[in-house]
Amino acid sequence: MDAKEREQLIIENYQAQEKGMILLFAQWCINHKLDPEALYQEAYPNQADNEVLDEMMEHTVSEKEADEIQGELLLEVLQAYGNDDLAFVVANHMEKK
Repeated sequence: MDAKEREQLIIENYQAQEKGMILLFAQWCINHKLDPEALYQEAYPNQADNEVLDEMMEHTVSEKEADEIQGELLLEVLQAYGNDDLAFVVANHMEKK
């Protein structure tokens, strides 16, 4: 594998993991009767629609079908990907409940 192929593989792995983070966020929102797109807009009001969030919404399940997602885990994952603003919004909603 040459350097360009290795670089492409790293990018693809990061994008797949990022999608997993977004799916985790979306499912956590659904499990807590929150609108993932509304929370995303609250965190990033100047950004356009997040196409990956829209895509991941198609992979969520109903609250009854979903496994529990710990809020602390979600916060750690969001922060690991540099989504501190979104983690802040999620933490505020966690405190309200």
